[in-house]
Amino acid sequence: MKIQSAMVQFPVNDKNGSGYLALPEEGGPGILVLHAWWGLKLFFKQLCDRLAEQGFVAFAPDLNNGEIAGTIEAAMELMKKRDNQSTGDTVRAAKSYLLANSSRKGKEIGVMGFSMGAAWALAACAFSPEKLAAAVLFYGAGEADYSKVRVKIQGHYAENDEWEADEYIQAMEKDMLAAGLEVTFYTYPKTKHWFMEEDRPEYDPQAAKLAWERALEFFKKNVK
Repeated sequence: MKIQSAMVQFPVNDKNGSGYLALPEEGGPGILVLHAWWGLKLFFKQLCDRLAEQGFVAFAPDLNNGEIAGTIEAAMELMKKRDNQSTGDTVRAAKSYLLANSSRKGKEIGVMGFSMGAAWALAACAFSPEKLAAAVLFYGAGEADYSKVRVKIQGHYAENDEWEADEYIQAMEKDMLAAGLEVTFYTYPKTKHWFMEEDRPEYDPQAAKLAWERALEFFKKNVK
């Protein structure tokens, strides 16, 4: 499938944000991609391309304002100076931009988040639930008012994760189910945090392939 992709600008309050847009020539359902704390690195752009090759219009806003961390230490420094209000505004604006894109088809969109981006994906499902149909979370967790969440949720988690405690993931799933949400979580044996990301030493090809296939099937079923 032929795709088009480029960095684009979109309005965020009285400023411009930037993001990576990938779409098939025929257009398709929309998926909002929220990157991990590293920033909008090549992996997330390539992931948007992969989604476009599967028939989705994928948009990944840059939540780090152009900065990319190559190490955990650098990423932690970026987190320390993060303005959560500004990041939330960018996520909202990116969602609006994707919904308004002329190539996007369907009534609703999906959201996919990685680590920090997973927390923001979950937050978006609560603070801006309109026209969101499905959320895929990769090795990330967060807190939200689940009574406001309307999406179906799929989560992919590492068995040996030093960044997200099993107890926290299990408690989050329990709270989601108690709120009446449709939730499916998968745990991948012998994996670590960031197991999806090919440029990370934690990358696990087998787990990444299976998680990708599950996420695609989930979106194709629920985002139309």
